[in-house]
Amino acid sequence: MNDRERWVATMHYQPVDHVPDEEFGYWKDTFPIWHKQGLPTYVTNNKNADRYFGFARRESVGVNVFLKPRFRQRVIEDEADHQIIINTDGARAIVHKSGASSIPHFLEFALKNRQDWETTFKPRLNPKTPTRYPADWEERKKEWATRDYPLGVYCGSLYGWIRDWMGFENAAMCFYDDPDLIEEMMEHLTNLTLTVIERAVKEVKLDFAAMWEDMAFNNGPMISPTLFRRFMVPRYKRITAFLKQHGIDVVYLDCDGNINQLVEGWLEAGVNCMFPVEVRAGTDPVELRRRYGRQCLLMGGVDKMRLREGRAAIRKEIARIENLVADGGYIPHVDHRCPPDVPYQDYLYYLEVKRAAFGIPTPERGKKWAKNREEG
Repeated sequence: MNDRERWVATMHYQPVDHVPDEEFGYWKDTFPIWHKQGLPTYVTNNKNADRYFGFARRESVGVNVFLKPRFRQRVIEDEADHQIIINTDGARAIVHKSGASSIPHFLEFALKNRQDWETTFKPRLNPKTPTRYPADWEERKKEWATRDYPLGVYCGSLYGWIRDWMGFENAAMCFYDDPDLIEEMMEHLTNLTLTVIERAVKEVKLDFAAMWEDMAFNNGPMISPTLFRRFMVPRYKRITAFLKQHGIDVVYLDCDGNINQLVEGWLEAGVNCMFPVEVRAGTDPVELRRRYGRQCLLMGGVDKMRLREGRAAIRKEIARIENLVADGGYIPHVDHRCPPDVPYQDYLYYLEVKRAAFGIPTPERGKKWAKNREEG
């Protein structure tokens, strides 16, 4: 089976030669530490790492439903140990030069009220902006017609982007102070997505769609399930119904944290694949399958914290999900980007154990790519 056949069959509970070999990626700080532990120094980002480790290929058509243009990122103050920047969402933030924290300290957000929405953000969310499609779209379509890897379309966000633009507290208050504005923003984002992706889903036979929210903490969602169902579920339904009309019946959503109170609503709305299933936060892939059965597809769910506890813990973690992998509808990988406190040799051991447990052959393409890089 090729990567595409294997991925599609897995997501439809059909027989496969082995489960797809995928991983989610790595913290930026992980690479320099792993370089000292044996990772080649030319592996400096997630894309190169995917090639080096030989993971299965999966791509997106590159259709853009985000801000166009994004805000220009710039430094407005430069101190000895930190900078104050304006980021690409228009927010003002403190960023530490040491890299000790990957999360900026936000000082001010660009979206504060309805006027900011109307004058600053809506113009950047115009579905007719021509650069929402790659300039070489027609050439890409020719390649995709004969591809051997799964291909999908990105369908954006309803809550997560608004939270990034307003800030968590301001967005939370807006649900109560100005729910009409929340409705208007989410409706605009829904219509933007439906308008922009129409050409892609009509012109290319796609295998999946993806969304992003990050709307959960370790103990539960950032908004109540009641608000979630009122504001978001009906709009997800519109997007997933449109996708299904065009043959796309796998829709995965990226949300960290404890999503247990949201899964039922997502499934009802046609968002049928949970990712990355963060175990540390209490989202257990085994429990989700027990609770929702085969209507719930899964990607992720390997507890990253076990990878730093030694090889016995790694073997135990893989054994924990063996029956779930055998059931299908599940692509196992680390439940978020791999942190720098996981020793590189133990990460290699994790890949060996995972591949052996699930019948995944050692990938030749990773060896070939590495050899070519080393030879110059």
